[in-house]
Amino acid sequence: MKTYFKTLLLSFTLIGFLSCNANSKKQSVAFNNTKPENYEPNKQFIKVALLLDTSNSMDGLIDQAKAQLWDIVNELSYAKCGNKKPNLQIALYEYGNDRLNGREGYIRQVLAFSDDLDDISKELFSLTTNGGEEYCGQVIQTSLNQLNWGKNADDLKLIFIAGNEPFTQGKVNYKDVSLNANEKDITINTIFCGDYNQGISSHWKDGAQLTHGDYMAINQNRATVHIASPYDDDILILNQRLNKTYVAYGSRGSKKMALQAEQDMNASGYSKANAVKRTISKSSHLYKNKSWDLVDALEQEEDVLNKIKDQELPEELKGKTKLEIKTYVLNKSKEREAIQNEIKILNAKRKSYIANQKSEKANNLENAMTNAIKEQAKKKKYTWK
Repeated sequence: MKTYFKTLLLSFTLIGFLSCNANSKKQSVAFNNTKPENYEPNKQFIKVALLLDTSNSMDGLIDQAKAQLWDIVNELSYAKCGNKKPNLQIALYEYGNDRLNGREGYIRQVLAFSDDLDDISKELFSLTTNGGEEYCGQVIQTSLNQLNWGKNADDLKLIFIAGNEPFTQGKVNYKDVSLNANEKDITINTIFCGDYNQGISSHWKDGAQLTHGDYMAINQNRATVHIASPYDDDILILNQRLNKTYVAYGSRGSKKMALQAEQDMNASGYSKANAVKRTISKSSHLYKNKSWDLVDALEQEEDVLNKIKDQELPEELKGKTKLEIKTYVLNKSKEREAIQNEIKILNAKRKSYIANQKSEKANNLENAMTNAIKEQAKKKKYTWK
Protein backbone atom coordinates (compact mmCIF):
# COMPACT_ATOMS: atom_id res chain seq x y z
CA MET A 1 0.00 0.00 0.00
CA LYS A 2 2.72 2.40 -0.31
CA THR A 3 4.16 4.70 -2.78
CA TYR A 4 7.32 3.13 -1.89
CA PHE A 5 8.08 1.15 -4.84
CA LYS A 6 9.10 3.77 -7.10
CA THR A 7 12.41 2.66 -6.19
CA LEU A 8 11.86 -0.30 -8.34
CA LEU A 9 12.37 1.98 -11.14
CA LEU A 10 15.79 1.75 -11.02
CA SER A 11 15.57 -1.78 -11.18
CA PHE A 12 14.95 -1.55 -14.54
CA THR A 13 17.51 -0.42 -15.71
CA LEU A 14 19.09 -3.22 -14.03
CA ILE A 15 17.45 -5.95 -15.76
CA GLY A 16 19.58 -5.80 -18.75
CA PHE A 17 20.09 -9.32 -19.71
CA LEU A 18 19.03 -11.13 -22.80
CA SER A 19 18.91 -14.74 -23.76
CA CYS A 20 22.34 -15.18 -25.30
CA ASN A 21 21.50 -18.60 -26.64
CA ALA A 22 18.32 -17.38 -28.29
CA ASN A 23 20.22 -14.53 -29.89
CA SER A 24 22.81 -16.90 -31.32
CA LYS A 25 20.08 -18.93 -32.95
CA LYS A 26 18.54 -15.84 -34.47
CA GLN A 27 21.86 -14.75 -35.91
CA SER A 28 22.16 -18.10 -37.63
CA VAL A 29 18.66 -17.80 -39.06
CA ALA A 30 19.37 -14.30 -40.31
CA PHE A 31 22.54 -15.51 -42.03
CA ASN A 32 20.46 -17.99 -43.99
CA ASN A 33 18.04 -15.24 -45.01
CA THR A 34 15.08 -16.98 -43.41
CA LYS A 35 14.15 -14.42 -40.79
CA PRO A 36 11.16 -15.38 -38.64
CA GLU A 37 8.24 -13.01 -38.19
CA ASN A 38 8.87 -10.14 -35.73
CA TYR A 39 12.65 -10.74 -35.79
CA GLU A 40 14.63 -7.55 -35.22
CA PRO A 41 18.41 -7.90 -35.63
CA ASN A 42 20.56 -6.27 -32.96
CA LYS A 43 17.48 -5.11 -31.04
CA GLN A 44 17.83 -6.83 -27.70
CA PHE A 45 16.11 -5.27 -24.71
CA ILE A 46 15.83 -5.46 -20.99
CA LYS A 47 12.19 -4.60 -20.36
CA VAL A 48 11.22 -3.76 -16.80
CA ALA A 49 7.77 -2.80 -15.55
CA LEU A 50 7.73 -1.25 -12.08
CA LEU A 51 4.43 -1.46 -10.24
CA LEU A 52 4.48 0.79 -7.20
CA ASP A 53 1.99 1.03 -4.40
CA THR A 54 1.29 4.70 -3.73
CA SER A 55 -1.14 4.35 -0.86
CA ASN A 56 -0.38 5.82 2.58
CA SER A 57 2.50 4.70 4.84
CA MET A 58 5.30 4.02 2.35
CA ASP A 59 7.08 7.36 2.28
CA GLY A 60 10.25 5.81 3.64
CA LEU A 61 10.40 3.38 0.75
CA ILE A 62 9.76 6.15 -1.75
CA ASP A 63 12.71 8.04 -0.34
CA GLN A 64 14.74 4.87 -0.59
CA ALA A 65 13.78 4.50 -4.24
CA LYS A 66 14.70 8.07 -5.10
CA ALA A 67 18.02 7.76 -3.30
CA GLN A 68 18.96 4.39 -4.80
CA LEU A 69 17.69 4.70 -8.35
CA TRP A 70 21.07 5.56 -9.80
CA ASP A 71 22.81 2.80 -7.83
CA ILE A 72 20.56 0.29 -9.53
CA VAL A 73 21.02 1.78 -12.98
CA ASN A 74 24.78 1.82 -12.56
CA GLU A 75 24.92 -1.82 -11.52
CA LEU A 76 22.80 -2.82 -14.50
CA SER A 77 24.95 -0.86 -16.92
CA TYR A 78 27.72 -3.45 -16.41
CA ALA A 79 25.55 -6.31 -17.72
CA LYS A 80 26.63 -8.01 -20.93
CA CYS A 81 25.30 -10.83 -23.08
CA GLY A 82 28.29 -12.15 -24.98
CA ASN A 83 29.95 -9.04 -26.40
CA LYS A 84 26.73 -7.02 -26.50
CA LYS A 85 25.15 -4.61 -24.09
CA PRO A 86 21.35 -4.74 -24.14
CA ASN A 87 19.09 -1.74 -24.44
CA LEU A 88 16.96 -0.81 -21.43
CA GLN A 89 13.29 0.10 -21.32
CA ILE A 90 11.37 0.86 -18.13
CA ALA A 91 7.65 1.29 -17.59
CA LEU A 92 6.05 2.66 -14.42
CA TYR A 93 2.64 2.07 -12.85
CA GLU A 94 1.18 3.29 -9.59
CA TYR A 95 -1.66 1.53 -7.81
CA GLY A 96 -3.61 1.66 -4.55
CA ASN A 97 -4.03 5.44 -4.46
CA ASP A 98 -7.46 6.96 -3.67
CA ARG A 99 -6.81 9.74 -6.18
CA LEU A 100 -6.94 7.18 -9.00
CA ASN A 101 -10.06 5.92 -10.77
CA GLY A 102 -11.73 3.27 -8.63
CA ARG A 103 -13.58 1.82 -11.63
CA GLU A 104 -10.19 1.04 -13.17
CA GLY A 105 -8.88 -0.59 -9.99
CA TYR A 106 -7.05 2.46 -8.61
CA ILE A 107 -4.36 1.90 -11.26
CA ARG A 108 -2.54 4.37 -13.49
CA GLN A 109 0.09 3.91 -16.16
CA VAL A 110 2.58 6.62 -15.28
CA LEU A 111 5.00 5.83 -18.09
CA ALA A 112 4.95 3.29 -20.93
CA PHE A 113 8.19 1.53 -21.85
CA SER A 114 10.87 4.22 -22.17
CA ASP A 115 14.65 4.43 -22.35
CA ASP A 116 14.63 8.04 -21.14
CA LEU A 117 16.17 7.93 -17.66
CA ASP A 118 15.42 11.62 -17.05
CA ASP A 119 11.72 11.00 -17.65
CA ILE A 120 11.80 8.01 -15.33
CA SER A 121 13.48 10.05 -12.61
CA LYS A 122 11.00 12.91 -13.10
CA GLU A 123 7.98 10.61 -12.74
CA LEU A 124 9.46 8.90 -9.72
CA PHE A 125 9.96 12.22 -7.94
CA SER A 126 6.41 13.32 -8.84
CA LEU A 127 4.65 10.40 -7.13
CA THR A 128 2.65 11.14 -4.00
CA THR A 129 0.86 8.83 -1.57
CA ASN A 130 -2.74 8.55 -0.50
CA GLY A 131 -4.86 5.78 1.08
CA GLY A 132 -6.58 3.22 -1.15
CA GLU A 133 -7.18 -0.39 -2.17
CA GLU A 134 -4.25 -2.37 -3.53
CA TYR A 135 -5.15 -4.88 -6.23
CA CYS A 136 -1.92 -6.69 -7.09
CA GLY A 137 -3.42 -9.16 -9.54
CA GLN A 138 -5.21 -6.44 -11.46
CA VAL A 139 -2.24 -4.09 -11.79
CA ILE A 140 -0.04 -6.93 -13.05
CA GLN A 141 -2.67 -7.96 -15.60
CA THR A 142 -3.04 -4.33 -16.69
CA SER A 143 0.69 -4.09 -17.38
CA LEU A 144 0.60 -7.36 -19.32
CA ASN A 145 -2.23 -6.05 -21.48
CA GLN A 146 -1.11 -2.47 -22.06
CA LEU A 147 2.64 -2.68 -22.56
CA ASN A 148 4.43 -3.71 -25.75
CA TRP A 149 6.45 -6.63 -24.45
CA GLY A 150 7.45 -7.87 -27.91
CA LYS A 151 8.25 -11.40 -29.02
CA ASN A 152 12.04 -11.41 -29.11
CA ALA A 153 13.26 -14.45 -27.17
CA ASP A 154 16.50 -12.60 -26.37
CA ASP A 155 14.72 -9.90 -24.36
CA LEU A 156 14.70 -10.09 -20.59
CA LYS A 157 11.15 -9.24 -19.49
CA LEU A 158 10.61 -8.48 -15.83
CA ILE A 159 7.88 -7.15 -13.58
CA PHE A 160 8.71 -5.79 -10.12
CA ILE A 161 5.76 -5.15 -7.85
CA ALA A 162 6.10 -3.73 -4.34
CA GLY A 163 3.63 -3.34 -1.49
CA ASN A 164 2.65 -4.48 2.00
CA GLU A 165 -0.98 -5.62 1.80
CA PRO A 166 -2.22 -9.17 0.98
CA PHE A 167 -1.40 -10.18 -2.60
CA THR A 168 -4.89 -11.62 -2.96
CA GLN A 169 -6.90 -8.36 -2.84
CA GLY A 170 -9.19 -7.54 -5.75
CA LYS A 171 -11.23 -9.52 -8.26
CA VAL A 172 -8.34 -10.59 -10.51
CA ASN A 173 -6.72 -13.82 -9.28
CA TYR A 174 -2.93 -13.55 -9.21
CA LYS A 175 -2.65 -17.24 -10.16
CA ASP A 176 -4.47 -16.62 -13.44
CA VAL A 177 -2.26 -13.60 -14.06
CA SER A 178 0.84 -15.76 -13.54
CA LEU A 179 -0.31 -18.10 -16.31
CA ASN A 180 -0.59 -15.13 -18.67
CA ALA A 181 2.87 -13.91 -17.71
CA ASN A 182 4.42 -17.33 -18.32
CA GLU A 183 2.86 -17.43 -21.79
CA LYS A 184 4.67 -14.17 -22.61
CA ASP A 185 7.99 -15.23 -21.02
CA ILE A 186 7.61 -12.51 -18.37
CA THR A 187 8.97 -13.03 -14.85
CA ILE A 188 7.14 -11.50 -11.87
CA ASN A 189 9.27 -10.43 -8.89
CA THR A 190 7.60 -9.38 -5.65
CA ILE A 191 8.93 -7.12 -2.91
CA PHE A 192 7.12 -7.08 0.41
CA CYS A 193 7.74 -4.10 2.66
CA GLY A 194 7.74 -5.65 6.09
CA ASP A 195 8.37 -8.95 7.85
CA TYR A 196 9.59 -11.78 5.60
CA ASN A 197 7.21 -14.40 7.02
CA GLN A 198 4.25 -12.02 6.88
CA GLY A 199 4.89 -11.56 3.18
CA ILE A 200 4.85 -15.31 2.72
CA SER A 201 1.57 -15.75 4.60
CA SER A 202 -0.03 -12.99 2.51
CA HIS A 203 0.97 -14.79 -0.73
CA TRP A 204 3.69 -12.43 -2.00
CA LYS A 205 6.16 -15.31 -2.25
CA ASP A 206 3.67 -17.48 -4.11
CA GLY A 207 3.02 -14.61 -6.52
CA ALA A 208 6.69 -14.65 -7.51
CA GLN A 209 7.34 -18.38 -7.55
CA LEU A 210 4.56 -19.11 -10.06
CA THR A 211 6.68 -17.41 -12.75
CA HIS A 212 10.04 -18.50 -11.25
CA GLY A 213 10.63 -14.98 -10.00
CA ASP A 214 12.13 -13.83 -6.71
CA TYR A 215 10.35 -12.91 -3.51
CA MET A 216 12.05 -10.30 -1.34
CA ALA A 217 11.21 -8.57 1.94
CA ILE A 218 12.87 -5.29 2.87
CA ASN A 219 12.86 -2.71 5.62
CA GLN A 220 11.33 0.22 3.76
CA ASN A 221 12.07 2.64 6.59
CA ARG A 222 15.80 2.00 6.64
CA ALA A 223 17.67 5.22 5.88
CA THR A 224 19.99 5.19 2.88
CA VAL A 225 23.63 5.59 3.86
CA HIS A 226 25.67 7.68 1.42
CA ILE A 227 29.41 7.11 1.60
CA ALA A 228 31.49 10.06 0.40
CA SER A 229 34.73 9.47 -1.48
CA PRO A 230 37.80 11.59 -2.29
CA TYR A 231 36.79 11.45 -5.97
CA ASP A 232 33.30 12.95 -5.69
CA ASP A 233 34.19 16.57 -6.32
CA ASP A 234 36.14 15.76 -9.47
CA ILE A 235 33.27 13.63 -10.80
CA LEU A 236 30.78 16.45 -10.22
CA ILE A 237 33.02 18.89 -12.06
CA LEU A 238 33.07 16.47 -14.97
CA ASN A 239 29.26 16.38 -14.87
CA GLN A 240 29.19 20.12 -15.53
CA ARG A 241 31.48 19.64 -18.50
CA LEU A 242 29.42 16.66 -19.68
CA ASN A 243 26.21 18.72 -19.76
CA LYS A 244 27.89 21.21 -22.10
CA THR A 245 28.36 18.50 -24.73
CA TYR A 246 24.61 18.20 -25.33
CA VAL A 247 23.34 19.86 -28.52
CA ALA A 248 19.59 20.38 -28.13
CA TYR A 249 17.45 20.41 -31.26
CA GLY A 250 13.79 20.31 -32.26
CA SER A 251 10.68 21.41 -30.39
CA ARG A 252 11.62 19.37 -27.30
CA GLY A 253 15.30 20.25 -27.09
CA SER A 254 15.28 23.16 -24.65
CA LYS A 255 12.67 21.53 -22.40
CA LYS A 256 14.56 18.25 -22.26
CA MET A 257 17.82 20.00 -21.47
CA ALA A 258 16.04 21.80 -18.63
CA LEU A 259 14.69 18.43 -17.44
CA GLN A 260 18.22 17.05 -17.41
CA ALA A 261 19.32 19.90 -15.15
CA GLU A 262 16.24 19.41 -12.94
CA GLN A 263 17.04 15.75 -12.37
CA ASP A 264 20.64 16.69 -11.54
CA MET A 265 19.15 18.93 -8.85
CA ASN A 266 16.82 16.19 -7.59
CA ALA A 267 19.78 13.84 -7.18
CA SER A 268 21.94 16.42 -5.43
CA GLY A 269 18.99 17.26 -3.15
CA TYR A 270 19.58 13.94 -1.39
CA SER A 271 23.33 14.17 -1.12
CA LYS A 272 26.53 14.87 -3.00
CA ALA A 273 27.05 11.09 -3.24
CA ASN A 274 23.69 10.64 -4.95
CA ALA A 275 24.54 13.35 -7.48
CA VAL A 276 27.79 11.51 -8.16
CA LYS A 277 25.88 8.27 -8.81
CA ARG A 278 23.63 10.04 -11.32
CA THR A 279 26.69 11.44 -13.09
CA ILE A 280 28.05 7.92 -13.38
CA SER A 281 24.73 6.79 -14.90
CA LYS A 282 24.97 9.62 -17.42
CA SER A 283 28.36 8.31 -18.52
CA SER A 284 26.93 4.86 -19.32
CA HIS A 285 25.38 3.45 -22.50
CA LEU A 286 21.97 3.36 -20.79
CA TYR A 287 21.66 7.16 -20.78
CA LYS A 288 20.26 7.94 -24.24
CA ASN A 289 18.77 11.17 -25.55
CA LYS A 290 18.54 10.84 -29.32
CA SER A 291 15.09 12.49 -29.41
CA TRP A 292 16.55 15.87 -28.44
CA ASP A 293 20.36 15.67 -28.49
CA LEU A 294 22.13 15.81 -31.85
CA VAL A 295 25.16 13.93 -30.56
CA ASP A 296 23.14 10.84 -29.61
CA ALA A 297 20.90 11.24 -32.65
CA LEU A 298 23.77 11.33 -35.14
CA GLU A 299 25.44 8.36 -33.49
CA GLN A 300 22.32 6.25 -33.97
CA GLU A 301 21.04 7.65 -37.26
CA GLU A 302 23.53 8.83 -39.88
CA ASP A 303 20.80 10.50 -41.95
CA VAL A 304 19.36 12.61 -39.12
CA LEU A 305 20.92 15.89 -40.31
CA ASN A 306 19.03 15.65 -43.59
CA LYS A 307 15.74 15.55 -41.71
CA ILE A 308 16.25 18.55 -39.45
CA LYS A 309 15.06 21.98 -40.52
CA ASP A 310 17.20 25.06 -39.89
CA GLN A 311 14.71 26.49 -37.37
CA GLU A 312 14.98 23.31 -35.30
CA LEU A 313 18.71 23.84 -34.74
CA PRO A 314 20.26 25.68 -31.78
CA GLU A 315 21.33 29.27 -32.43
CA GLU A 316 25.00 28.41 -32.88
CA LEU A 317 24.18 26.05 -35.77
CA LYS A 318 21.51 27.98 -37.65
CA GLY A 319 22.58 28.94 -41.17
CA LYS A 320 25.45 26.44 -41.16
CA THR A 321 26.05 23.87 -43.90
CA LYS A 322 25.41 20.17 -43.25
CA LEU A 323 29.15 19.58 -43.21
CA GLU A 324 29.73 22.35 -40.68
CA ILE A 325 26.94 21.01 -38.46
CA LYS A 326 28.26 17.45 -38.66
CA THR A 327 31.80 18.59 -37.82
CA TYR A 328 30.52 20.54 -34.80
CA VAL A 329 28.47 17.60 -33.53
CA LEU A 330 31.29 15.08 -34.02
CA ASN A 331 33.64 17.32 -32.04
CA LYS A 332 31.08 17.41 -29.22
CA SER A 333 30.84 13.63 -29.44
CA LYS A 334 34.62 13.23 -29.05
CA GLU A 335 34.58 15.65 -26.13
CA ARG A 336 31.78 13.72 -24.45
CA GLU A 337 33.49 10.39 -24.91
CA ALA A 338 36.67 11.74 -23.34
CA ILE A 339 34.73 13.10 -20.34
CA GLN A 340 32.82 9.84 -19.91
CA ASN A 341 36.09 7.91 -19.89
CA GLU A 342 37.45 10.23 -17.19
CA ILE A 343 34.32 9.61 -15.13
CA LYS A 344 34.69 5.84 -15.52
CA ILE A 345 38.32 5.93 -14.39
CA LEU A 346 37.42 7.98 -11.31
CA ASN A 347 34.44 5.76 -10.59
CA ALA A 348 36.63 2.65 -10.56
CA LYS A 349 38.73 4.29 -7.85
CA ARG A 350 35.57 5.45 -6.06
CA LYS A 351 34.08 1.93 -6.02
CA SER A 352 37.26 0.48 -4.59
CA TYR A 353 37.32 3.14 -1.87
CA ILE A 354 33.66 2.59 -0.91
CA ALA A 355 34.04 -1.20 -0.88
CA ASN A 356 36.66 -0.82 1.83
CA GLN A 357 34.32 1.39 3.91
CA LYS A 358 31.27 -0.91 3.89
CA SER A 359 30.98 -3.46 6.67
CA GLU A 360 27.93 -5.37 5.36
CA LYS A 361 25.20 -5.19 2.78
CA ALA A 362 22.06 -3.36 3.83
CA ASN A 363 18.57 -4.81 3.71
CA ASN A 364 17.25 -2.26 1.24
CA LEU A 365 15.70 -1.93 -2.17
CA GLU A 366 18.93 -1.61 -4.10
CA ASN A 367 20.40 -4.88 -2.82
CA ALA A 368 17.12 -6.75 -3.11
CA MET A 369 16.73 -5.70 -6.74
CA THR A 370 20.30 -6.17 -7.91
CA ASN A 371 20.68 -9.57 -6.25
CA ALA A 372 17.44 -10.84 -7.81
CA ILE A 373 18.27 -9.57 -11.28
CA LYS A 374 21.77 -11.00 -11.29
CA GLU A 375 20.50 -14.39 -10.22
CA GLN A 376 17.80 -14.46 -12.90
CA ALA A 377 20.25 -13.16 -15.49
CA LYS A 378 22.31 -16.33 -15.16
CA LYS A 379 19.51 -18.22 -16.90
CA LYS A 380 20.06 -16.02 -19.95
CA LYS A 381 23.85 -16.32 -19.77
CA TYR A 382 24.51 -12.73 -18.70
CA THR A 383 27.80 -11.66 -17.22
CA TRP A 384 29.11 -8.56 -15.40
CA LYS A 385 32.44 -7.04 -16.29
